[in-house]
Amino acid sequence: MWIEFYAPMKAPTHPVPSGDRRMARLLMRVLAQGGHEVTLASSSRCWEGKGDPAAQAAIAQRAALERRDLENWYVEHGVPDLWFTYHLYHKAPDLIGPSLCDRFDIPYCVAEPSFAPKQEHGPWAEWHEAVRKALQRADATFFLNPTDRECVAPLLRPGCRAVDLPPFTDTGGYQAARAARAETRAAIAGKHGVDPDKPWLLAAAMMRQDVKKESYRLLADALRGLDHTGWSLLIVGDGPARAEVERMFQDLPHTAFLGALSAAELARIQAACDLAVWPSLNEAFGLGILEAQAAGLPVVSGRNSGVANMIVDGETGLLTEMGDAAGFAEAVVRYLKDPDMRLRHGAAAIANVARRHDMNHAARVVFAEINTVVGEYRK
Repeated sequence: MWIEFYAPMKAPTHPVPSGDRRMARLLMRVLAQGGHEVTLASSSRCWEGKGDPAAQAAIAQRAALERRDLENWYVEHGVPDLWFTYHLYHKAPDLIGPSLCDRFDIPYCVAEPSFAPKQEHGPWAEWHEAVRKALQRADATFFLNPTDRECVAPLLRPGCRAVDLPPFTDTGGYQAARAARAETRAAIAGKHGVDPDKPWLLAAAMMRQDVKKESYRLLADALRGLDHTGWSLLIVGDGPARAEVERMFQDLPHTAFLGALSAAELARIQAACDLAVWPSLNEAFGLGILEAQAAGLPVVSGRNSGVANMIVDGETGLLTEMGDAAGFAEAVVRYLKDPDMRLRHGAAAIANVARRHDMNHAARVVFAEINTVVGEYRK
């Protein structure tokens, strides 16, 4: 099967790291399982964040050229079996795929679609309507965040397959990372001056001027009131808000900033720590939460439907009310005071990711639907 893949918000080849880029890459790998050919239809970005009509018009013009080029290519070289779009919403519509699927009569599938009725008359009104039309064209939709269903489902045509796809990650390197825990821990202790005999908390996230920065602010507020003698905090990440984030934690004496790391380096750091802490303010979901669990860490996070879809509250982590710094601090203290609970929940976290959030599970869910959809088109 030949699958064309497109991510209008951020291509998997984009130079700036993010959760969107990582999930796009993971989806391409999942789609390639079983020997399928997966190609990146376009790296053209259909994202505009300011509501600027001129910028949107320029993006739409570029997308029209991409459509024409792809149409010519398909006529000359053959037609894909399926078009698969990742992360569709009013600031990042798919202005390429739906019309090509109509032109060549091929299935159109979307992962992580979102639809916001309140944007109907806003600065993205035209793109909002493009999202509506794309969803009405869809043959299968995969929901990584359950809250997206409510507004998307009414737009789907009869027969469109609407499927929950739990967020997933590549768990392949985590067994080796866990085996190297003692070695990694000793190296970090020597380099950053943190006490290897006390629990290590880990926060891993980009440092952007958005909800990421606000999550860091809440984390600092929560930890500031704790006894500072019994733990250390390791922070992994970088970005334009780094200087502000560092100032937020400057009065916490046992905090180490490790900067941006590769996926393999991060896995080793995660496995060397004892507890993942991330407030997840207004985030649909966070791959870092899955990765921490794969490394064997319980997670303290804010409660929203996307995060609750990844953490089993009271078994693989503790969920607190969104924005509640005091409640977040209390959950951290519970783990600091109960190392046995940390170990139990860490073991359960590994099992949770292996059972429901690894790439093999994602492939089974996706291809159960894709095979059916493609089969119907071939009749």
